[in-house]
Amino acid sequence: MKKKLILAVAGVLSVFTLAACSNGTNKNIATMKGSTITVEDFYNEAKTQPQATSTTILTNLILNEVLDKAYGDKVTDKKVDELYKEEAKKYGDTFESQLTQAGYTKKTYRALLKQQELVDVALRAHVKLTDADKKAAWDSFHPEVEAQIIVSATEDDAKAIKKDLDKGGDFTKIAKEKSVDTTTKEDGGKIKFDSQTTEIPQTVATEAFKLKDGAVSEPITYTNSSTGSSSFYIVKMTKNKEKGNDMKPYEKEIKEIATKTKISDQQFVLKSIGEELIKANVKIKDDAFKDILSQFTAAAETKESSTKESESKTKESSTKSSESSTKESSTKESSSKDSGTEKTSDSSKTEESSSTK
Repeated sequence: MKKKLILAVAGVLSVFTLAACSNGTNKNIATMKGSTITVEDFYNEAKTQPQATSTTILTNLILNEVLDKAYGDKVTDKKVDELYKEEAKKYGDTFESQLTQAGYTKKTYRALLKQQELVDVALRAHVKLTDADKKAAWDSFHPEVEAQIIVSATEDDAKAIKKDLDKGGDFTKIAKEKSVDTTTKEDGGKIKFDSQTTEIPQTVATEAFKLKDGAVSEPITYTNSSTGSSSFYIVKMTKNKEKGNDMKPYEKEIKEIATKTKISDQQFVLKSIGEELIKANVKIKDDAFKDILSQFTAAAETKESSTKESESKTKESSTKSSESSTKESSTKESSSKDSGTEKTSDSSKTEESSSTK
């Protein structure tokens, strides 16, 4: 299951810390444009997250309030419903039990999905792609391919299946009989994916892209970093496709890849969220939590300071260039006048001499 908002700052304070430094449930812990978060708000939220720390709870409350006011109109109930159904589909019949094990109810998990979507929308609003960003995305891009896969739980099983295939075994038939991938086995392992796929592991996709049409890979090992368990993929390429040299037909995909790269960058995340907090004029009123947003605001302020310094240097350079240009022009003009004066003087002397003669 998805963890609580990645942006949340994990702390070590007990939720009871708040009670010791507050004089009633209506006391404000934090204020912002058009809203406040009180001790009562905090405790109501804490009841739904008994395992979370106080700093995590408060940070999430503040971020959710700020981002909901700024981008809530873009995260509708319909969108949350779609996200919930997508998650349910991933886990199938075990979804509800997985929710319970993770400490969620349908209501609290929907709230989490909305919060995560708000963060995604907010970060995307701060993305400004450069040509360099798009070039990097293009370099990593591979168009969608059509293939078949057989997934085995052990390396020995995968090697035995590959041996059968090398002897002329039917890939579709073997996939239906022996693949442990419940999503694709009924259809003979048929699957479509590109370089940004979530359907199969990226390591498997990368190896698959090297195959020509009709070619079958050796077993490809994939180890889940969360569980430590390994799976073994055999891929048969049905229809591969080269991207060519023209980026234009894939402009939408390239922008999405570049955008995802941006919003997965830690500093970009901190800066963007910090800018939202500053814009909302968030103020922490309880000293026990005075620094919980500092990593966000510091990143935003550092960026702002850097931008102002850059603008100042640019302005200074422009001013110096202008002054230099003006000075040079003035010098030339003065030189021209002096030259003219000198010529006039010489002319006068010549006329005087002629007159004397």
